[in-house]
Amino acid sequence: MSELHLPKPTRELVDRRHALAPETEDAFRAFSKAVFAQGALDTRTKQLIAVAVAHATQCPWCIEGHVKAAKHEGASGEQIMEAIWVASEMRAGASWAHALKAVEVIGDTDKRDS
Repeated sequence: MSELHLPKPTRELVDRRHALAPETEDAFRAFSKAVFAQGALDTRTKQLIAVAVAHATQCPWCIEGHVKAAKHEGASGEQIMEAIWVASEMRAGASWAHALKAVEVIGDTDKRDS
């Protein structure tokens, strides 16, 4: 199995990405800025949510960027880890909850096979 290659987000790559779709990239950056602005939720809380989601989606760049941003906004290591545990529970909880579909499909066949 080959090793996964994740490119370092260099200025050159960022500039090339922007050049390929500048209006869309600019719109995404404006959207991101608006999402993380102070609002009904404070920026620290928003960054902690982002840390949790980054772990659920398993994006290494998002993990690094949002952990740094959460720390910058005053989140402690314990708060960051607690957010990660929430994400872990949600991901595991989804499998647990969806097991009901398998139980429904299994039906009563196990009782008949014994």
